[in-house]
Amino acid sequence: MRMLEDKIRAEGRALNADVLLVDSFLNHQIDVQLMKAIGEAFASHFMGKGITRIVTVESSGIAPAAMTALAMGLPLVVLKKQTSRIMNGDVVQTTVQSFTKGTRYELTLKRQFVCPDDRILLIDDFLASGEAAMGVHALLTSLNAQLAGIGIVIEKSFQPGRQRLETLGCDVYSLARVKRMDAGTIEFLDEA
Repeated sequence: MRMLEDKIRAEGRALNADVLLVDSFLNHQIDVQLMKAIGEAFASHFMGKGITRIVTVESSGIAPAAMTALAMGLPLVVLKKQTSRIMNGDVVQTTVQSFTKGTRYELTLKRQFVCPDDRILLIDDFLASGEAAMGVHALLTSLNAQLAGIGIVIEKSFQPGRQRLETLGCDVYSLARVKRMDAGTIEFLDEA
């Protein structure tokens, strides 16, 4: 998606070979016009594929997932990284390793928000190792729902996430695919 790649070039900062800072438009301050375009791009790709519900992992995936859900006219379910005193009842959980933070967390979903036979579209901000999506897949499988598609805003194509997710048999669609990055350098997969 050219608009997204241009925004990454203009405002993104590669801190090193693994960390891309995009907090000026994606996960601290949010460019809502860009998120609207991102939601429409995901909706265009996944429309007609029987998707019944959108899910994301809190918190950076919420904006693009909300815009996708709006564009597709579907409900959005936000999976929690932490439980709270008010999140009781019938939940399913799995442990996920965060690539960015280098920590583990309990990914939590209330059973009532995903139905058996749902066809789920996961929208996430980044794809690196694929841990979050693998955790989502495990939770959905335990509820007899299907992870039918994965929409990624920014994929780090030089990391193993895509290869891991393609083994799940679902459609993995990324809007910006970073081929290589280092301090001050960002190259996209489609560039020469």
